[in-house]
Amino acid sequence: MLTIVTNLRISEAAALLGVSDDTVRRWIDQGRLPQIRLDNGRKGVHGADLANLLRDQHADPRDSAVTVAASARNRLRGIVTRIVKDTVMAQVEMQAGPFRLVSLISRESVDELGLEVGSVAVASVKSTHVVVEIPES
Repeated sequence: MLTIVTNLRISEAAALLGVSDDTVRRWIDQGRLPQIRLDNGRKGVHGADLANLLRDQHADPRDSAVTVAASARNRLRGIVTRIVKDTVMAQVEMQAGPFRLVSLISRESVDELGLEVGSVAVASVKSTHVVVEIPES
């Protein structure tokens, strides 16, 4: 079994979170995220600590939603960046942190939800097949 210990530079952690380097530094200064020293002597964070922060920060994203119940566990809050409608269907693009999401839904749904560019929305993702990869360092 391959074990990979991920230590991240501040800039890498910020890019993964979709926040600025300064935000990550503030979280370290506030004690929200433990700091480590990387081999090069610079500040960094353990990947596991970053994951714990995210899990705690977003423990139940449904807390801020109106939904009563849902089977999807992967919910990403973001902003609508583009909508392309035809007579029946619509393509809705969202940015949720560093993630770009594209959904094909009915035009009627877009109209009923009142979605427009700039709307804050939650994308619920449910799939029977998810590929997990390890990126190059």
